[in-house]
Amino acid sequence: MALSSLKSIVLRVTEVSEEPAWRRRAVERSTRAAKLRAEQRVQRFLDSAQDLIAEKGTTDFTVQEIVERSQQSLRSFYQHFDGKHELLLALFEDALARGALEIRDAALAEDDPLRRLRGAVELLYEQSRPRHQVERPLFSDFAQQLLVRHPTQVAAAHLPLLAVFTELIEQAAASGAIPAGRPRRRASLVMQTIMFAAQGNGVPAGGHAVPFTSAEIWEFCYGGIAGSAVASPAADPAD
Repeated sequence: MALSSLKSIVLRVTEVSEEPAWRRRAVERSTRAAKLRAEQRVQRFLDSAQDLIAEKGTTDFTVQEIVERSQQSLRSFYQHFDGKHELLLALFEDALARGALEIRDAALAEDDPLRRLRGAVELLYEQSRPRHQVERPLFSDFAQQLLVRHPTQVAAAHLPLLAVFTELIEQAAASGAIPAGRPRRRASLVMQTIMFAAQGNGVPAGGHAVPFTSAEIWEFCYGGIAGSAVASPAADPAD
């Protein structure tokens, strides 16, 4: 092979050589550090907002109060959030995700699919109720506002919970404990029933002072699931 051809091959190999390993390591280290700092700043904003909610019993506070409580800057806040609404949405999504994980873990402790589903229904009801007369504005005031103004965000926030209930209904149906069919849609109906009852403080309409129990909520939901026939696809929207 001619010398000129060898030089050409060497040049081509040199031109497409990879970035030096030390440079990649330096950039990756810098990126990891920046990501960690950003996560810490975000968490401080979230913690501060959570503290304000606990103190005030409402979401009626300002971005400036969050900034002052977190001991960070207004500029830093708007680098991470479009506004107070987005921060509250993050808290709402986190709370629902933690609740879904708690329900899934509790369900795994049961062997019987129907008992798993019952445990999930009762636990979601207890999670959603005000505790010891303490208001939960993220699940009352803010959730209602969000439902009206941003229904798509509400649906996205509930996806982890919906996935858990869909799976549990599928398992119960597979065991023969309940009729099969449309598990995702039925899971959505069950969840909405539970959470609506809980946000009414568990007090029945008509002035009765005795709150619903979790067992009553289960009996009602089970009656609907166990007695439901598979709907005609032509009559109802798809899952």
